[in-house]
Amino acid sequence: MEDYLQDCRAALQESRPLHVVLGNEACDLDSMVSALALAFYLTKTSEAEDIFIPVLNIERSELPLRGDNVFFLQEVKIAESALIFRDEIDLLALHQAGQLTLILVDHHMLPKSDAALEEAVAEVLDHRPIEQKYCPPCHVSVELVGSCATLVAERILQGAPETLDRQTAALLHGTIILDCVNMDAKIGKATLKDNEYVEKLEALFPDLPKRKDIFDSLQKAKFDVSGLTTEQMLRKDQKTIYRQGTKVAVSAVYMDLEICGVLEQSTSPALKLTPIPSISAHLQAYLQGNTQVSRKKLLPVLQEALSAYLDSMRTPAGQPEGAVGMSREQADKELDKASNSLIAGLSQDEEDPPLPPTPMNSLVDECPLDQGLPKLSAEAVFEKCSQISLSQSTRACPSNK
Repeated sequence: MEDYLQDCRAALQESRPLHVVLGNEACDLDSMVSALALAFYLTKTSEAEDIFIPVLNIERSELPLRGDNVFFLQEVKIAESALIFRDEIDLLALHQAGQLTLILVDHHMLPKSDAALEEAVAEVLDHRPIEQKYCPPCHVSVELVGSCATLVAERILQGAPETLDRQTAALLHGTIILDCVNMDAKIGKATLKDNEYVEKLEALFPDLPKRKDIFDSLQKAKFDVSGLTTEQMLRKDQKTIYRQGTKVAVSAVYMDLEICGVLEQSTSPALKLTPIPSISAHLQAYLQGNTQVSRKKLLPVLQEALSAYLDSMRTPAGQPEGAVGMSREQADKELDKASNSLIAGLSQDEEDPPLPPTPMNSLVDECPLDQGLPKLSAEAVFEKCSQISLSQSTRACPSNK
């Protein structure tokens, strides 16, 4: 597929009509893989030797937000640099020049921002209930299965199975398994067709990964937010709605904020915290009544809480998760290293200097210090913590650079 993707990129530089297979705006694993596999198959079977170009319907900068996509591309050895993203092709200009044919996969209607492209849509392949009033007037193939990748696998194996290589089969196989929750009958997402084509792919390529192994790996990568900034975490699984000119974004952050209770219960030092209203039920803000407690004085409390948290992460054998073959003494050293590393990052600034008293004979009506410390936003605090965590993990794992 690498050579094929390079041909796709070269075709963008030519002034010629283009066939584009476009996934949905979420660009989840099903959307990405369906676009790649279907475009590859259509190119291999085109009688006119046309090239069909898969386009990921996000900007390139957003790919790191799709952890399972990034992980799976690495697993099947497809370079991210070979992919084509929405900000790297001007679909509107191609359409206005009469050089665009669109195939929609894993969705069947374009957003309002792409309404001008509707005339270019020649085919739709989707696995969700269709909304008739929005569906373009073209050939539409919709079947309610667990994964759109199942329908792509069906198209390939019924049309030209000889075009299916192991790399493409692995993409389809893993995606169907993830979408259908490892084909778990109790969950009920996998249909008979989903099961049928997973079995057919496994029969053709017996060396494909075990279902549980690939499901567990993709599931873990999907919810991994390590290395992401606060802004990226908020954008990772963001859903947006529009009503009468107003846009509302809803995000999910995959991390627990348990340290709140530690701060509330602290008596040495006593912070004298007073909760203040928050716009979110999952975000707690406080006014700190005891202004004499600086960050440096608070660090021992946080260090103790962090140590307790790390202890809770030990396996029954007394080791950190993933510390196979490690002695208890070695495990303790590793946990202490992680704890001290984080605390060192938090305490790299010197002790905050105390505020000087307001001058008694000030020549001005009001001393600026009467207003207290400059206000800090919660976003700035979270962003700083995210940067510290990222820098510490980078130094601890130089091979990830």
